[in-house]
Amino acid sequence: MSILVWGLVEPYFLDIEKEKAAIPNLPSEWEGKKVAVIGDFQVGMWMDNTETVEDAAEKIAEMKPDAVLIIGDFIYHSLEDPNAEMQKVEKLINPLVKTDIPLFAVLGNHDYNMGNKNDEPKIASAKHVKTSLEEMGITLLHNRSVALKLTKDNEVSIGKPQDSSFYIAGLGANWPENADPAKALNGIPEAAPRMIMMHNPESFAKLPANSAPLAVAGHTHGGQFRVPFAPEWSYKSLVAKDKAKVDGWIENFGANGNHLYVNRGIGFSDLPLRINTPPEITVFILTKA
Repeated sequence: MSILVWGLVEPYFLDIEKEKAAIPNLPSEWEGKKVAVIGDFQVGMWMDNTETVEDAAEKIAEMKPDAVLIIGDFIYHSLEDPNAEMQKVEKLINPLVKTDIPLFAVLGNHDYNMGNKNDEPKIASAKHVKTSLEEMGITLLHNRSVALKLTKDNEVSIGKPQDSSFYIAGLGANWPENADPAKALNGIPEAAPRMIMMHNPESFAKLPANSAPLAVAGHTHGGQFRVPFAPEWSYKSLVAKDKAKVDGWIENFGANGNHLYVNRGIGFSDLPLRINTPPEITVFILTKA
């Protein structure tokens, strides 16, 4: 019973993980810049963890990182009125949206109303999420990249590619078979510093060698329920038909030279519980490899 009670309480304890990220060919002016990552809001699920989504938005706004990546699954399943979920999302992350921090996003399987890998993707649902994000001023990176530059005030903004650019690329959602690494990486010079974002960790395996020195994904919720002191024993690892890359830095996965970090997200799947998998904000501190 005590474990069940803790499972209801833990979702409100937001964990902030600070990670050094070694990037080859990182220009000196980008040294120490911070990129925050959140995702898996799952707004619309019963007892959805909306208080923690709002808390995360407020905390990131206070931290003032140089960029923020939101790695998909904004909603859980579309309601009869699809506006309701995204209007709720907009209200929850408004503390972040109203800042001047550049915000980037990719879509996840639930944004296509896919609770199962074999479900038919609902394109209308994804289009609505996309439109809502754009109206909020969030840049959706669907199999594309952007070049970031530093202004005279040392702030980050999207700009024309130049020798000192840092690139952010995003992959399309994996379950609806939209991930296209070649398209996402097109336009990034071979040796240019970059960070790759995606929703599902399985997309990482599709990236060519040395193309993703830093990549981040979500989707797993860290397994959502894990046996304490035995992180390999999680709900995800027991039931997932895909390879279960649960959270943190993932070893021995993907092509040579590529490194993946999996964020635990904020929301839930199926049950509104988290055990030994607190919701997470990841803050990457860029450093030259």
